[in-house]
Amino acid sequence: MSTATTAIRESGLVNQEALRQKVKDMYRRVAKEPEGDFHFAMGRPLAEELGYPPADLDRIPRQALESFAGVGHFLGLADIRPGETVLDLGSGSGTDSFLAALYTGPEGHVLGLDMTDEQRDKAQRLARDAGFTNISFHAGYIEETPFEDASVDVVISNGVINLSAEKDRVFAEIARVLRPGGRLALSDIVTESQLPEKVKCDATLWAACIGGAMQQDDYRGGITAAGLRVETAQDNPQYRFLTEAAQGASRAYGVKSVNVLAVKPA
Repeated sequence: MSTATTAIRESGLVNQEALRQKVKDMYRRVAKEPEGDFHFAMGRPLAEELGYPPADLDRIPRQALESFAGVGHFLGLADIRPGETVLDLGSGSGTDSFLAALYTGPEGHVLGLDMTDEQRDKAQRLARDAGFTNISFHAGYIEETPFEDASVDVVISNGVINLSAEKDRVFAEIARVLRPGGRLALSDIVTESQLPEKVKCDATLWAACIGGAMQQDDYRGGITAAGLRVETAQDNPQYRFLTEAAQGASRAYGVKSVNVLAVKPA
């Protein structure tokens, strides 16, 4: 068993704290060294390839886009409306939060939640410098958010839920904070077939959005079990992994990016 594997295993289960540290280390680098080498593409070229409208990208801070590491473009599904409250789970350096703030307008509000200090600090600085007064960034974990029941209209997330070892808790939190009739719109990494243990316990592949990917039917089942109704699920063939290890897992197990829209019944 490799050192990376040992780092996230404990009595046959994923060691949540060790995994979180591995993920924090990865995304600390994403915030501070966006020009570095990663398993995944980054930046504005990636955003445009995924389908983000260039005119919208022109309206948000350039440095946020430099650290963009999303896996799909789902904001069209989210259909964010003026005045709504939006929660961005795993908001990173803020690309999706800034775009949501444009759509919800000054009468709405965007809540960014991230566990990595460097990502959150960067997003806060960029929001302040760019005059985005309808965004606030908060410290916390997506399994246990600091927000009240039924307090948000839309939950968004981009390539983050797969990083959690307790996805059932994440989906339950989403259902808890959404108002009746509220929407969940996300992009994430899933698999067509179940991943073997050797992939699931590789901390580097987990932090690269592969090792923690759920089988696609189980992923949708987790959303449904939390009390949400899945409305749309679509593949994102534009998203590609960069390294040989990541590409090999993608070919072998059908690791891919998807967009999902779900609704909390009124």
